[in-house]
Amino acid sequence: MVNVEENNVKVSVIIPVYNVEKYLRQCLDSVINQTLKDIEIICVDDGSTDNCPAILDEYAAKDSRIKVIHKENGGYGKAMNVGMDIARGEYIGIVEPDDYIEPNMYEDLYQIAKDNNVQIVKGDYWRFKTTCNIQEKDLWLIDCNKKYYNKILNPQENIDVFNFQMHTWAGIYKNSFIKKYNIKHNETEGASYQDTGFWFQTLCYANSFYIVNKPYYMYRIDNPDASIKNKKKVYALKYEYDFIYDILKNNKELYKKFINIFWYRKYCSYLWNLYRVEKPFNKEFFKLFRKEFNAAYKAGEINESLFPENDLKILQDILKNPNRFFRKITNSLTLLQKIFSIRNQNSHKIIRLFGVKFKIRRKFSEDKERLRRIEQKLDMLNNQLSKMDILMNAPSKEKRKS
Repeated sequence: MVNVEENNVKVSVIIPVYNVEKYLRQCLDSVINQTLKDIEIICVDDGSTDNCPAILDEYAAKDSRIKVIHKENGGYGKAMNVGMDIARGEYIGIVEPDDYIEPNMYEDLYQIAKDNNVQIVKGDYWRFKTTCNIQEKDLWLIDCNKKYYNKILNPQENIDVFNFQMHTWAGIYKNSFIKKYNIKHNETEGASYQDTGFWFQTLCYANSFYIVNKPYYMYRIDNPDASIKNKKKVYALKYEYDFIYDILKNNKELYKKFINIFWYRKYCSYLWNLYRVEKPFNKEFFKLFRKEFNAAYKAGEINESLFPENDLKILQDILKNPNRFFRKITNSLTLLQKIFSIRNQNSHKIIRLFGVKFKIRRKFSEDKERLRRIEQKLDMLNNQLSKMDILMNAPSKEKRKS
């Protein structure tokens, strides 16, 4: 059993837990086996109804660094705030309970933070899934342009940092910085994008931010219960951006500095959400999209120079030619559903959506003309989705198997 003196905690690792018994042991093992031993592990059980509470208590009995809080279900944001409120570490880290981390993650990030005296340090990460006991993982870069690695950045002077990956768990945050500015998660119900508000706040208040071009975090994409897979949570992103907007409106200095980048980031998130949600919810969300951005233009809060040329064309199309644009969305979604139908009916064939040619030749080898038409449509959709990937800052990927 590892003991850590109360005044010598270097990193407080917060793990919000809700009904993830299938993955929880792997997550906990990766944290307790960190090469940095001077950590505390705060597990907030948010009213789990499976075996998670028992697993947490089992691990806590074996490792004194683990603190378990059992509470009624209140959502991801509230669970995170409970954990941060009691964190004693010099820095705070976040690990989702269905993910896991490399053994040297916190030792490396903590040393970088100390050597450079920065408030935030983040690294790259792996997205992974397991099929037939074979793990497939893709490397995702926090800065897809690779311009800002291994240097101290100041978000007050360089808003490019807002175009980095929108995640909170692949890094550490100075605890005194979090508490000084009372940075909190939005306490909405469930687990839907509450890290968005936290992410935006940390960049608004920070003056020292460091990113390292090395992946430490393993982000699972094959959990069928993950909140990001719930297409019916139509307005969850709206609530997060309302939360951020209220913070900006209540602070004149922050509003002046960041209201323009706020609307560009909101545009990226809303456009992604528009493709994500199912019919007929996407039509409802499209109306909200147009209403809010029309109001933003009237309020003088949109700076078009922050929008890349193609993004600006899309936004203008949404506002000025809504019927035409929505038809494009509908056609894309219909074709996408056909693609998934083909994939599900022919699981032995490989069909990829991003970055590669769709391999369907065997299925339509006898009908050359039909094959040509389908491949042409698939190429069009692939280009469109690739643009969406760029809009959401989906970085370059490197395919790996382990």
